[in-house]
Amino acid sequence: MRPPITRTAIIGTGVIGASWASYFLARGLEVVATDPSPGAEAALREAVAQHWHSMVTMGLAKGADPARLRFVATPEDAVQDAQFVQENAPERLDLKRELFARLDAAAPPTAILASSTSTIMVSQFQDACARHPGRVVLGHPFNPPHLVPLVEVAGGTQTSAEAVQRAMAFYRAIGKHPIHLKREIRGHVANRLQAALWQEAFNLVQAGVASVADVDAAIAHGPGLRWALLGPFLNLHLSGGAGGIGALFEKPLWAATEGMWRDLGTVHVDAALGAEVAAGVAQELAPHDQAEMLRQRDATLLALLQLKAAATELP
Repeated sequence: MRPPITRTAIIGTGVIGASWASYFLARGLEVVATDPSPGAEAALREAVAQHWHSMVTMGLAKGADPARLRFVATPEDAVQDAQFVQENAPERLDLKRELFARLDAAAPPTAILASSTSTIMVSQFQDACARHPGRVVLGHPFNPPHLVPLVEVAGGTQTSAEAVQRAMAFYRAIGKHPIHLKREIRGHVANRLQAALWQEAFNLVQAGVASVADVDAAIAHGPGLRWALLGPFLNLHLSGGAGGIGALFEKPLWAATEGMWRDLGTVHVDAALGAEVAAGVAQELAPHDQAEMLRQRDATLLALLQLKAAATELP
């Protein structure tokens, strides 16, 4: 049996990497981080300090301490003793390939190499790993990772089943909610669902059906409230009455739903539509303090997560 994972490496410390670092530290893990950007270490430590109140609210694990963060100059230095590596470099395939070749050469053979990539599939870069391509996995979080539990895990064509199982077990052990993708697909699961909604949101604005603010309100004050608690299939099931989701498919309303599928818009965000939406967002934000909005969003999200954790029948 392998020892529990306690030593992690964060490669790339932008918004996602810094968020991962905060979460790993709050779970009592050692974190060695690296990023080539000027001022990256100072920015990372500031981000961890800003996140720490939320981490305390969520509950710290034994040994949780921001002082367990160490910043080093190179990816090789970061991974030399790591048991688990979380990569968060920009979404460029050439960069991923060059970086994973270096990580594979420097990391211990048993270390898992996980990528936070949002759109690139593991199979597109894991073959750059000359030593152990089978340990490369997708570990895609949902932003911000220090708050949102979801992690999408998938293997590439060369990934071993053991590596996927170890990644799933690690994320689960630190309090995440990992899901396993049975096969790779661009954008994974959550981003594709999100992209489908965005497409119709832009279409509704372009078609003159509703304003930007009203499209936002339609989700934030409508189905988004239920979607925060249950996913699309369970919400459908509970909408089906006594017969559940199976009975729902037999009702006239379902035929109308499929009719809407055929009527959904296909939209390209050109300069005109982009300007219209940007202006709508500016108008929607005008009465509000954006920094305070962000603070309240995160505080409300924390409260929701605590309520969900106490609701034992919500999967």
